Amino acid sequence: MNLLEIMRASPVIPVIAIDDIRHAVPMAQALVEGGIRVLEVTLRTRHGLAAIRAIAEQVPQAILGVGTLTRPEDFAAARDAGAVFGVSPGLTRDLVQAARASGLPLLPGVMTPSEVLAAREAGFFQLKLFPAVPAGGVGMLNAIAGPLPDVLFCPTGGISQETAPQFLACKNVACVGGSWLTPRELLAANDWEGVRALATAAAGLR
Repeated sequence: MNLLEIMRASPVIPVIAIDDIRHAVPMAQALVEGGIRVLEVTLRTRHGLAAIRAIAEQVPQAILGVGTLTRPEDFAAARDAGAVFGVSPGLTRDLVQAARASGLPLLPGVMTPSEVLAAREAGFFQLKLFPAVPAGGVGMLNAIAGPLPDVLFCPTGGISQETAPQFLACKNVACVGGSWLTPRELLAANDWEGVRALATAAAGLR
């Protein structure tokens, strides 16, 4: 499955930070049952790689990505844990090389037209607009659609259930990223029905 297929498999990619490793599998199951198969588990907590490994082994229906890739050595570790794509907040030469060496499709973050051009020159045509709302949001996406029609985005950062449809209506947006599907209070309460309901609502956005 290539990156474009992954992006089109779900209107929303949940951005997930795992504080308790015991939450990883039931959370992923609830998301998949709700219709959200593409998951981005971030390396923002010390449980990131362990959560990816557990989900890959026990929730095979999930299309599992690893987020917050900021160091070259993260790529091989994420691949070995079971991730099938990667997401980074930005793009550097070392990250490009690491992504190619690992074989992981990478969704790199960009914020300005110059960064979009640099990423495209490096061979990336599917990008994460990050942070989306501070970067200009829907207005930014519509403004660059004309001069850069061959680039598709997954805007992430500051997007909510209420604003997601505005982003998804942009012709250069394939999906959006957001953390609202896995709020810490629901995870802490083991409220998997609540997570499933949020996933169901998100899956119906397209």
